[in-house]
Amino acid sequence: MRYRNIFVLLITLLATLGATAQNTRQQTEDVLKNYTDSIALLRHQLDSIQQVNDSLRQETLTDGRYYRLFAPATFYHSGANKSLSLNPKTGDEVTDAVDEAMMNLYMRRPDLIRNTETRLNKVGSVRDDVNQEVKQEVELVEHVEPLPDEPEVVPTGIVVTKPNFWKFKGDGFLQFLQNYVSGNWYKGGESNYSAVGAVTLEMNYNDKDKYTWENKLEMKLGFQTSRSDSVHKFKTNNDLLRFTSKLGMQASKKWYYSLQLLAYTQFAKGFKANDKRVYSDFFSPFDLNIGIGMEYKLNALKGRLTGTLNFLPLAYNLRYVGRSDLFEKNGMNGKHTKHEFGSQFTGEVKWAIVDQILWKSRLYAYTSYRRGLIEWENQIEFKVTKYISANLFLYPRFDDAGVSDDKMGYWQFMEYSSLGLSYSF
Repeated sequence: MRYRNIFVLLITLLATLGATAQNTRQQTEDVLKNYTDSIALLRHQLDSIQQVNDSLRQETLTDGRYYRLFAPATFYHSGANKSLSLNPKTGDEVTDAVDEAMMNLYMRRPDLIRNTETRLNKVGSVRDDVNQEVKQEVELVEHVEPLPDEPEVVPTGIVVTKPNFWKFKGDGFLQFLQNYVSGNWYKGGESNYSAVGAVTLEMNYNDKDKYTWENKLEMKLGFQTSRSDSVHKFKTNNDLLRFTSKLGMQASKKWYYSLQLLAYTQFAKGFKANDKRVYSDFFSPFDLNIGIGMEYKLNALKGRLTGTLNFLPLAYNLRYVGRSDLFEKNGMNGKHTKHEFGSQFTGEVKWAIVDQILWKSRLYAYTSYRRGLIEWENQIEFKVTKYISANLFLYPRFDDAGVSDDKMGYWQFMEYSSLGLSYSF
């Protein structure tokens, strides 16, 4: 009896499991069938949508009559005109359908209309060629040629130009002047009307790093005539031949170690009115000065004031006088040459006061601690035009190596003003 109950229980359990497995298999088959049907339906829908999109793309993108449906909502006159017309159809199905759709929009959602055809015409008329199909020509090939192998490094010709650190410039003028000279001027001359010409040449080196070499040659020569002079038909009143060379090595931003060479004399003989005596001559005197010190580069007032200040505490000066009758006048003590050691200062500045007025100043001071020499040259240039200018020249000078004058002592003074041609390059 006991085994019978166990057998019945096993039969019941197996039957239940079989029914359950059959139901599970049926449910699985139903799920798979529903999933397959859903995939097929979805594919059919996607194909339909793709066909519709392709149809719309072919019709709308190539036919400009559909642009009103996709452009910002605008009130067009054609739809309203057709609604009020006795014959609203034009025979163009696409145009009529678009106008009908736009009228439905105007009647149901007028709040969406933000613009009108009248406003668009004021901005610019609607293009007439919107119905023309735009086609892109595409060339198809069966085989694409492989790209050529290019070297990773392409040789390139490089031209390196050596920088030119040299600069050449100059200026000159030829002018007429009114001249005043004190009676004890060391080169002679007298107050009168005369003419003067001058040329200044500069050739400078600057490597923009450490070294500079500045060279300047100044030449000036002026002549005068005087009715009161019965001895000379003409004589010089301005006579200068001066060469300045400065070698600098940068010590800081504006300071340079400096070695300066200064040599100067004159071109011709110097006379006074009604006097055959020669007061100065070529190499009589001639001064050669070499100094070592520091130089300061001046640049102020936004570049309108520029120049150099050269402090030379150790300087050697050689003076040579070729004419023996000028020994005493130049303090030579009966010899042609004279050697001295001392100190020197040279300052040269340019100040563009305004665009038409330029002040050039040069202060030179030398002392051997037995004698002193100070020269202060001032030239104020007034630019009338590019090639015409007027100059005012003021030149005080002190030299206690010469002969003292009863009125001015060792001081001398020269002044002139002129008007004429000028040129810079």
